[in-house]
Amino acid sequence: MEQGLRGQVALVTGGAQGLGSATCQALAEVGASVVVADIQIDLAEQVAANLRERGLEAIALPLDVTNEQHIEAVLQKTVDHYGQLNILVNNAGTDKTVSVEELSIADIDRVLSVNLRGPFILSKFALPLMKQQGKGHIINISSTAAKRTWANATAYHASKWGLMGLSHALHVEARPFNVKVTAVVAGGMQTPFILDRFPDTPLEKLQDPKHVANTIRFILMQPDETVIPEVMVLPLQESSWP
Repeated sequence: MEQGLRGQVALVTGGAQGLGSATCQALAEVGASVVVADIQIDLAEQVAANLRERGLEAIALPLDVTNEQHIEAVLQKTVDHYGQLNILVNNAGTDKTVSVEELSIADIDRVLSVNLRGPFILSKFALPLMKQQGKGHIINISSTAAKRTWANATAYHASKWGLMGLSHALHVEARPFNVKVTAVVAGGMQTPFILDRFPDTPLEKLQDPKHVANTIRFILMQPDETVIPEVMVLPLQESSWP
């Protein structure tokens, strides 16, 4: 096992499957203690247990990113258990793929709450902890949906464009305190998020989520004096990007 993140504690939201699970694995493999945070606690427990079976350090905590009290509790439990929080990966996401006319107000409220409001609250509460420690890193998982648009994804586009703005604004505010902030613009991945909704998507048009997870690990292992505010990771044959 590499020791590139040994001694660091990483909280990954939406950590139970897809990119979240791959990220938990990638970070644990280089020494990080990983908190697998997900509303699907049974799946999160499985991810954490699988990591522990390999001799890696991980716990699972239930997390609803739309609930600020829940967020505060998870951050406190993380600090109580490990004594610190060094890395926050805002990965949890959702979507409602319908036209504007069909998109209900409740639907867009939910998508914005998970994809944008959640990362804001998590970052708001995590930043003081990282400032007190003198360093930290927040990773926001964005999408090519933050760079261009297509039909029937109004809520998702709004949330991911907003997350890009939030991420870069946090980068400006946090950097004087040695806290890094990075937006990861991920192209289509072979995850339930896409395949459950669009099962006919050709797999060769999608990338293995572990490739994006490995990029996240690379970003986190940069020297202290270097920050990568934004990076894009696409499948070579990405169909939603030129």
